Order: sequence, then structure tokens, then C-alpha cells
Amino acid sequence: MKRRGLGLMALACATFGAALSHATVIEPEPVNDAAITGTAFPKALSKFVFFQDAGDQHPSAGVHPYALNTPLWSDGAEKLRFIYLPEGTQLVADGEGLLKFPVGAAIIKTFAFGEGEARRLIETRVLLHRADGWVALPYRWNAEQTEATLALAGGRLDLVTPTGETISYAIPNKNQCKGCHAKDGQVIPIGPKARNLSVKWMAQMLDGGALDRLPPGGATMPVWAGYSDKGPVEPFARAYLDVNCAHCHQPGGGASNSGLDLRWEQADPHAIGILKRPVAAGRGAGGHDFSVLPGQPDKSILLYRMDSAEPGIAMPELGKASVDKQGVAVVRRWIAEMK
Repeated sequence: MKRRGLGLMALACATFGAALSHATVIEPEPVNDAAITGTAFPKALSKFVFFQDAGDQHPSAGVHPYALNTPLWSDGAEKLRFIYLPEGTQLVADGEGLLKFPVGAAIIKTFAFGEGEARRLIETRVLLHRADGWVALPYRWNAEQTEATLALAGGRLDLVTPTGETISYAIPNKNQCKGCHAKDGQVIPIGPKARNLSVKWMAQMLDGGALDRLPPGGATMPVWAGYSDKGPVEPFARAYLDVNCAHCHQPGGGASNSGLDLRWEQADPHAIGILKRPVAAGRGAGGHDFSVLPGQPDKSILLYRMDSAEPGIAMPELGKASVDKQGVAVVRRWIAEMK
């Protein structure tokens, strides 16, 4: 009787342990595809379930972190970039240009300032690929770093940049998001072009079935962090202008009336501003005659506007409250070395 009692007790304990173990296994919540493809604008970023741990930016299944060789500069903010692809879909390579995204995909970019325990998430911008096109939405993080809420009207907050400068940081409103992402009247992504993505990342996406093929030639734009003032400067200057300026300064872009085309692939010297007179001379020209005057960076409108944070002069007009000193130095050297 004693042995039988111990046997029943052991069986009961094992059964209880198994039940307890089963009860504590929680399947991760999947990305909310309906929130991406629907017509509503979710009030909270968490509704999309892009992250299993939002504060740590730990992505959900199907959400792929990525980085750009030459990133867009935004007052020195750290950028955490992600692409979401619905199950069974993949990106399609289109030469060295922008990857083609399936309907239901999303691009997520979080802006953060500070390091370690002092790092603060400021905003997350999302691009949602719906059946009728792309939708751009900004979300602002709360002080507790637990949630980001929809900020259709944008917002402002004072913060300190990595260089120690205190600025009034602007979270763009929905229309401003659209302004930067517009081409020929349509909202499009501007970051994930094959020429600006690492070959290793694209190979990993190919191996995982998330990319249809490797683009011929792969990444052609340089890795910005590898710049040296002793090496060639032109690739870095052209890459910087492509990423920071060409989304507006290209045919069909928001500043196409300027006549400047600052895309990486543009080979016409006049189109990229060399000895090109401005369409309209105003305070933004700084009294200078040419967008780019070879050998004369301080007489070039392009550098004059890059080197200013003053509204009405500064370029880019949005996403900038301070001057990117490294970017200015690279473009200055490029112009100075022109013959």
C-alpha cells in the first residue's frame, strides 16, 4: 500500500508539472496583418505587433532588421530600421533601385537619442503598403517607453543631440511624411534601395526566401562609417546627396522645379548642380550664382544651404534642426577638389 501511494503521488506530481509547463508556454503574438492592410489608422503602435518587446525593439516573426550603407542624417538620431513581410511573400529586386514590396508589407523606422540606460525612443515612423498604395504614419513614444501613439499633427520636444547641442526636435505630421515620400503624386519608400543595402543582408534575405534574387552588381553606394579624408571623396558626397536630398531633388520629387537631380545614378554635371544657376534667386541662394561652383565650396549654394539650420535657408527643410558637420565637410571637400 505504501509503494502504491508513492506511485500515485509521483504520477500526480508529474501530471501537475506537465500541465504547469504547458500552461506557461505562450505563443508569440503574430503581426496584425489587418491593421496594415485595413483603412483605419491605429492609435497605438502596439496594435501592429511589430515588436514582441517594444521598448527593446525586439521584432516579431516576419519583421527583419536592416541597415543602410549611407543612412539619412536626422540631427544625429540613432535609427532602428525594420521591414515586415507577410507570410509567403518576398521582396523583388529591381536592379540597384528600390526593392519592390508586396501589399501587406511595412517599413518601420524608430528614432532614438542617447546610449545605454539613457537611450530614449522618440518616434517611430511606419510605411504601410495597402491595396491602394503606401500610407505614412508617425508615432510618438511615451515617457515610460512602453507605447507610441499616433501623432497625425506631429509634435516638438527639446532634446540633446550626440554632439551636445540642445535642439527643438520636430516629429513630422502626416502631410510632412507624405511630402518627403512623394514622387509623381504617390507615396513611396525612399530608403531600401539595393545599391544602399549590404550584400550580406541581401544574401541572408535570399537564403531565407524573403528576397527573390540578388540584384546585379549588388550594393554600389559606400558605407558611410568607412569614410576617410585620405581616400576618394566623390562616392561619399554623391551618396550623401542621394540619401539626404534626392527624394525631393529628382524628376517627380517635391523640389523637381529646382531643376536639380541629385540621385546617385545622375551623371550629367549640370543636373547635379555644377555651374547651374538657381531657378529663383532669394535668401536661400546666399548671394551666390551657382548651385555648385567647382573649387569654390564657399560660393556654392548647395553647401551654403547644407551648412545652415536657419528656416528658409536650411536644406533639407524637414528633419533638420542642426547642421551635419561631417556631411558638410565631405561635400565641401568634394566641391573643393573639383577641377
